[in-house]
Amino acid sequence: MATEGRVMSAQPRGKILSTLLNFHFWILLAIFIILTLLHYSTPIGGLIPYEELGLTRHTVDRVLFLIPIVYSAIIFGVRGGMACLVISIAIMLPRALVVNSSRTDAIIEVVGIAIVGLLVNGWFDTLQKEQKRHRQTIKELERTQEELLLDERRLAALNSISHSLSRILDLRQALDKALEKIVEVMNLDMALVFVLTKAGDELNLKAYHGVSDEFAEGVRWMGVGEGLNGRVALTGEPLIVEDAAHDPRLTREVVAKERVAAQLIVPVKLRDKVTGTLAVGTRGQRHFTPDEIEMLMAIGDEIGVALENSRLYREQLFMAEQLRQSEQSYRELFEKAHDAIWVHDLDGNVLTANEAAAQLVGYRFEELLNMNVKSFLDDEGLKIAKEVGQKLLSKETMTQPYEQKLIKRDGSEASLMLTTSLLTRDGKAQAFQHIARDVTDQKRMNENLRFYVQQITRAQEEERKRIARELHDDTAQQLIVLSRQLDRLMSAQTPPMQDMTPLEKLSERVDAILDGVRRFSQDLRPSVLDDLGLIPALEWLASDMTEHFNISVGVEIIGTERRFPPEKEMLLFRIVQEALSNVRKHSGAQRAWVIIEFTDKKTILTVKDSGKGFQLPERLSDLTGVAKLGLAGMAERVKLLSGELRISSELGKGTTVIVEVPV
Repeated sequence: MATEGRVMSAQPRGKILSTLLNFHFWILLAIFIILTLLHYSTPIGGLIPYEELGLTRHTVDRVLFLIPIVYSAIIFGVRGGMACLVISIAIMLPRALVVNSSRTDAIIEVVGIAIVGLLVNGWFDTLQKEQKRHRQTIKELERTQEELLLDERRLAALNSISHSLSRILDLRQALDKALEKIVEVMNLDMALVFVLTKAGDELNLKAYHGVSDEFAEGVRWMGVGEGLNGRVALTGEPLIVEDAAHDPRLTREVVAKERVAAQLIVPVKLRDKVTGTLAVGTRGQRHFTPDEIEMLMAIGDEIGVALENSRLYREQLFMAEQLRQSEQSYRELFEKAHDAIWVHDLDGNVLTANEAAAQLVGYRFEELLNMNVKSFLDDEGLKIAKEVGQKLLSKETMTQPYEQKLIKRDGSEASLMLTTSLLTRDGKAQAFQHIARDVTDQKRMNENLRFYVQQITRAQEEERKRIARELHDDTAQQLIVLSRQLDRLMSAQTPPMQDMTPLEKLSERVDAILDGVRRFSQDLRPSVLDDLGLIPALEWLASDMTEHFNISVGVEIIGTERRFPPEKEMLLFRIVQEALSNVRKHSGAQRAWVIIEFTDKKTILTVKDSGKGFQLPERLSDLTGVAKLGLAGMAERVKLLSGELRISSELGKGTTVIVEVPV
């Protein structure tokens, strides 16, 4: 406390000493001495014409005292001016109160000088305050300018870093440039970027600047929550460390060997999700300002975006490569496919095709690309093509593949099984793609096979007809004769035989055999089919089922009845006969129905029962593999009629056979 008092007392002595050494102080002292002598001395006659000015000599003397007041206010400020005002009043008052004869005037003049002096000092005080504010404003402007220059420098650095991160496709090169710029702008010694792995449990050093390779290898991998960077990755908050080498949270000795002192670590984020950390530091003491922290956080966000862009770019490259390989594979499949493939626009102009398509139509590949599909189609083919195109454009369901005919270059006709798809871009139809297989030979073989089957069927029916006729005309007649002879033999016995039982049994057996031969003859070739047609034959078949097998079969006719050629009627009769035979043998049904519906374009024949049903295979062609030869035979007969066969069955709910035959 004594020392503090000595210091405080020494300060006024220093001010007094500096004032005494000031040149202006002595000038003011000289002015006061001169003015005091003039104010109290005998007037020097003739020097100043007081009377002509309407003033007294002492009035002028008093006015002259404003000179040291103004001078002091200019040189020493308001305090100096006020001090000189007090001194001037002290000099003038004795004369005004004691010596001057007109004391009232003298006092008024002194008061006036005092007021003027106060006004002068007040004006100087206002002026000095204004100047001080002006100087302060200038300093604030200079400080603001410095801050703006610093912000401009930082923004330029951020822009440069952002430019580097966004333009350079090589992420490592971009990060190296960004770290170099950070170290330069912030006057640092080192900078590092860590990136979280996909699993999110480890940090990997992605880039570094200003540290040794040994240090980089020592911190290459770091668990989340481990050390300083791991802590920032875990919390997502920036971290300032004043002495990293001696921080208790330090887990790697290489940091101490690198002599890292001050360190600032911020999270690298993308959409508020931590994806890594950005660490900067110095080997000496350093205070990081809030602006520097904010700037580094912004750079961290830029790095987060760069990391995401790099990931998306790598994925894009991978997808592009996959697409290229896929396109190449598709092109190879397209070009080397055995099936003909071509694409044409909505107007029919061929856009692309494979070699198989060129061979199919008989043109060279180059010629085909300048043609329209109308060159290959007749009127019927164009009609089919338009119908298919309209269905695809209106997104209607259609059965594919479908049959189409094509006119080759040499004028020959080819039958195709065609699959057509609509190609779109951005939801708009662009073209049609066709995949075609030439089935001309196959169709010819099928037609030949159908012809052979027809011939075989015709031969079978002729043979059945011959056997039925022979059974009716020969075997049945012989049995009738045998039966009549047995009757005559039994009636001609005189005297009668004591035991006629063997002959009676023999006669009954002959009659049973005769009935079997007649029924067998009817099954082979019912005469009613040849004599009256299909409908009476089906009614006879239904009544025969009811009479001999106790299965009630109803026949229903819908529409106007029409006749068919004999071969077609025979095929339809055999289909119904086989269906009812299956009902009798396998269904266990008590009732069955035969429904024939005649329409303008087709005839629909339906046979259904109330039996136990069965499990249908996926394809009708598999019926032969499950011992359903009767159904397979029905399917072959329907093909001969160019019709369609549908069979539905469900366990416990019976079976339905539907045959549709075009007119």
